[in-house]
Amino acid sequence: MIGYVTVGLLGLLALSIPVGIVLFLLGFGIDTFFSSFPLTRGLGNMVWSSSNSATLIAIPFFVLLGEILVRSGVATRTYAALDRWVSWLPGGLVHANVATATMFSATSGSSVATAATVATVAMPQAEKLGYDPKLFSGAIAAGGTLGIMIPPSINLIVYGFLTQSSIPQLFLAGLIPGLALALAFLAVTAIICTIRPELGGQRRTFPFPQMLRALIDLIPIIILFGLIVGSIYRGWATPTEAAAVGVAGAFLIALAFGGVSWDMLIQSLTGTVKITSMIMLIVIGASFLNFTLASAGLGRELTEFMNGLGLTPLKTILVVVVLYIVLGFFIETLSLMVVTIPIIVPLVVAQGYDVIWFGILMIVLIEMALITPPVGLNLYVVQGARKSGSLNEVMLGALPYCLTMLGMAFLLIAFPMIALWLPQLLQ
Repeated sequence: MIGYVTVGLLGLLALSIPVGIVLFLLGFGIDTFFSSFPLTRGLGNMVWSSSNSATLIAIPFFVLLGEILVRSGVATRTYAALDRWVSWLPGGLVHANVATATMFSATSGSSVATAATVATVAMPQAEKLGYDPKLFSGAIAAGGTLGIMIPPSINLIVYGFLTQSSIPQLFLAGLIPGLALALAFLAVTAIICTIRPELGGQRRTFPFPQMLRALIDLIPIIILFGLIVGSIYRGWATPTEAAAVGVAGAFLIALAFGGVSWDMLIQSLTGTVKITSMIMLIVIGASFLNFTLASAGLGRELTEFMNGLGLTPLKTILVVVVLYIVLGFFIETLSLMVVTIPIIVPLVVAQGYDVIWFGILMIVLIEMALITPPVGLNLYVVQGARKSGSLNEVMLGALPYCLTMLGMAFLLIAFPMIALWLPQLLQ
């Protein structure tokens, strides 16, 4: 059954059928060919139970928060402010790409939205100042991936929902690896541009008073992050309530910067409905597929297969890493999560690994999938914002950052406390 499900999944995705529909079709197929019970009779209950969760209400709130910040012009101000603080480093404005992506990751919760935001603002600067298009666009694609690691993260919310694990603990666990990845991206950029200065463009410095004035545009984003994450960790609000507070804060920031208009609000709400609908269709479809897989005995079959290999816990986790890297070439990231979590997580936990730690490791591997062809969404988002050149340039530019993520994955395996130290400290 494992082979049939894998071939069916990849085959349907190759036909460009929407992912949510693919998950339902696979569920119907498993019910027809592998189950002796009419599992489709439970479809209505599965659709209701998988969507009737207060936790999932946080998703449209966080999407709306990011939409408001993007469409109100706050992104442009943030990028200009960070330009004044990091453009003196080898690589110049490339560092502003990563830094801006990091800041927006701390509020939007979406990698694609973060990449689109930074690409829209930054690309005109690259052409004007003569930066190498490969490295410049690759840094934006890689920086955007931080949106699903640094809290608040929509993907971590979905992971917590599907594994019944603590979302605040997941947010804490993702903070240090997320910031470490951001610093690693900056370091990799500086090293590359030190070796080959022509790739980094012009290094610019600004008067210190001008740098201090630029902080005015960064303070609201920092306060908003502290408001959202701090209220969760202090126990003042659930993730859903904190998301609602974050939307109110984003609206006030946009209002203060004069970015609020009827057109902006309509676009933000429309974008939120579209993105949330896509996410919920995938979550509901995955819940039905997981129900049919479990009922048909795939979990037992996979467990017996893995036990038959006689792998140690370390070898098991390395096999899982390779599996996610390979699947990440072909499957969209959120879909990859919701399809594999009910199958892989029980196997990993049975080997003695922590479910919170594995959630962060999975996110790192899924971040890699965002910038690896042929289905790396961030690559296409950045290429769309460029409006010139080839997609191959973005792929090549993202390669050093992809290798950096792989290094972070191995560090998490070697030193699990990178992810677990903060949750245990504040437990």
